[in-house]
Amino acid sequence: MTYDAALDTALQRLHDEGRYRTFIDVERERGNFPMATRTRPDGSTQDVTIWCGNDYLGMGQHPVVISAMHAALDASGAGSGGTRNISGTTVNHKRLEAELADLHGKESALLFTSAYIANDATLSTLPKLFPGLVILSDALNHASMIEGIRRNGGAKRIFRHNDLDDLRAKLEALPQGTPKVIAFESIYSMDGDFSPMEEICDLADEFGALTYLDEVHAVGMYGPRGAGVAERDGLMGRIDIINGTLAKAYGVMGGYIAASAKMCDAIRSYAPGFIFTTSLPPAVAAGAAASVAHLKTDAALREQHRQGAAALKLRLRGLGLPIIDHGSHIVPVHVGDPVKCKMISDRLLEDFGVYVQPINFPTVPRGTERLRFTPSPTHTPDMTRHLVHALDSLWSQCALNRAALSA
Repeated sequence: MTYDAALDTALQRLHDEGRYRTFIDVERERGNFPMATRTRPDGSTQDVTIWCGNDYLGMGQHPVVISAMHAALDASGAGSGGTRNISGTTVNHKRLEAELADLHGKESALLFTSAYIANDATLSTLPKLFPGLVILSDALNHASMIEGIRRNGGAKRIFRHNDLDDLRAKLEALPQGTPKVIAFESIYSMDGDFSPMEEICDLADEFGALTYLDEVHAVGMYGPRGAGVAERDGLMGRIDIINGTLAKAYGVMGGYIAASAKMCDAIRSYAPGFIFTTSLPPAVAAGAAASVAHLKTDAALREQHRQGAAALKLRLRGLGLPIIDHGSHIVPVHVGDPVKCKMISDRLLEDFGVYVQPINFPTVPRGTERLRFTPSPTHTPDMTRHLVHALDSLWSQCALNRAALSA
């Protein structure tokens, strides 16, 4: 086999389909987010506005976070020095886990290096703890959940997205007494739609299932203290395991689960993804703890964010652009073609200094390619006006028929 030729073929296939992903080299500017400096391939620089970041509330630039990280770095140095079991547990890790357990009203929380690892490690470990376990998974669950469920060695059932009738039918088909867990998300990030959480909890109660909820795109953003959609809807007590991230609304890095003390202890003791991974640096844990604590009380920042997202949706809808709006903070604009999606993204960046990454297969199904905008409280009205003007101008210049794109 000619290995280089095989690699060339695989990469060329992505180019031909318009799905080749390009890194955009940007330098975030402390205190000036979402502005950044982009380095072009020729070495020149360009000022850009980031419209696709996951730092939803700008907490990655917040003084309380920066200060906490500086203090921990000065006190403890750069790295944690080991896995959590072997010298890698510090006061900062314990403080962060206590903040997270308190946030979600759970007995305990367990910190991972990312929410991807938290999902993968936890879902792949559950069948070791509950022999014969069947995991019922929403069809649009995140890749990390899919991977954890795939690797767990147990049985799975995939129910149609947010389809309660299909979920019920699959629960009814299981033998009575089968251990089971329903795995789903609160907000699905590509369309920004919400799950029917209360109804899923009702089914879990009826059929004796555990509930596993991914709140990655909701923690920090929803609820009186930012604990997510489950808090907003008064359902936290009905969720057995909550997964969250520290890399989006909290602006730092890391992931976690929050659950009973016994559940966290069991995952800690059996999950290879936890046992064999070096823990987060103390400074990262300290910054995340400060961010979580701050957002428990900063409801005004969440409200400012909601208003900004609503304003952007209103302006884009006024242009007749095909936005997907399910009432969350995520603002996808449907394009439906990977080549056109990348073309629009490239032109926005080069001509207008607007950075939004195209979202293509396999992140979303073929034919549903889109630009996914994530407004934050740090995006000013002028930035929003500039974005709307750029999209309007570009749609017209490229002679892109809006009706055709939305079809």
